[in-house]
Amino acid sequence: MTMNERFLQLHFLTSYGPSNLNRDDLGMPKTAIFGNAPRLRVSSQALKRAWRTSDVFETALAGHLGRRTKKIGALAMEEMLRHGLDEKLAFEWSKLIAQAFGKLKEGDGEESADGAEGGSSGKGRKGKAKKASNEVETLVFLGHEEEQAVLALAKTLAESRKSPTPDQLNLLRRDSATADLALFGRMLTADKTRKEETADRPRFSVEGAAQVAHAITVHRAVPEDDFFTAVDDLNAGDETGSGHLGELGFGAGVFYLYVCVDRHLLVKNLGGDTALAARTLQALAEAVASVAPSGKQRSFASNARASFGLAELGDETPRQLSAAFLKPVAESSDLDVASRAVDALGELVRRFDAVYGFEGRRLHFNATVADTEGLDIGVEPDSRPRFRQLIDFVASGLGAAE
Repeated sequence: MTMNERFLQLHFLTSYGPSNLNRDDLGMPKTAIFGNAPRLRVSSQALKRAWRTSDVFETALAGHLGRRTKKIGALAMEEMLRHGLDEKLAFEWSKLIAQAFGKLKEGDGEESADGAEGGSSGKGRKGKAKKASNEVETLVFLGHEEEQAVLALAKTLAESRKSPTPDQLNLLRRDSATADLALFGRMLTADKTRKEETADRPRFSVEGAAQVAHAITVHRAVPEDDFFTAVDDLNAGDETGSGHLGELGFGAGVFYLYVCVDRHLLVKNLGGDTALAARTLQALAEAVASVAPSGKQRSFASNARASFGLAELGDETPRQLSAAFLKPVAESSDLDVASRAVDALGELVRRFDAVYGFEGRRLHFNATVADTEGLDIGVEPDSRPRFRQLIDFVASGLGAAE
């Protein structure tokens, strides 16, 4: 019940029916080889985006969420135009604002030295340069306070009609109350072409408090192809055949999801705000249990909730429990795959405890028929729904959530 419990580890088992949650470059579900067997996979990037853009996060952490974007300049320019600044000045000043966060992207096409756009007929002419852009080259995780500072500066510039000063362009923030930025971090680099102006930018990078593993199926699984047709509704009665033919990849399975959070680092990233850290952890645990990537959601309705969840608090070195599934889980005569996966995970926990010991606390919920009696450690009995107990458990010792 103290802040000495540095690490929170979450282990969830979620069953998805036919779906395509996370696609590769060919449009097929992503895969991995684990335990010398093919598995379906959902990348950590897809999981994190789904969680931080979810209604769960928006409801619990409104006003404390950032945005990943290249369009910081466009954001500033739109605000300046809204306050009556002419387009040319708004564009030039928006580039200066964007450069506070990253190197500008080279524009598409070309323009001549006097600013007139060039086309194919201008090939070989002197004075050609890449068309200007107010986008940055790479996605920037923009903190909530930084976004507000960008908008405030844009409004000030539009009203004053004066170009921004170097001090006004110091828009990056070290102290932040942006929950998803504190969880998942960001990396900023200096622009070597403007070193004197951006040398300090890397020190505004944030080491994320959360580690998120790629989710994999606990059993052998491979993608399948769905051949489908669509009929033209305006076909005459005697017309046959389809108006469209296509293929769509999908897969199904029980996925193991693992997340580890350094709670000390989370509090530090949030400027010591333990109440906000508590709400952030609760939102994360709820999202991991109930939010999936939205890939092909309209085609598969792949809404799901975790069948099993285990939360661990302690100071010991974190570890995954994926080793429980090195041998692919198979259905038996008395237990389904999800229940057997819970058995395998629980057995590995007990074996690890016997070898390494365990000094922390555990709380779990279980919606399968597997027997998980005795898996909880160091928690008081509670009559509330087990899921709600776990949501409160992950934030215990951090202070009451607001």
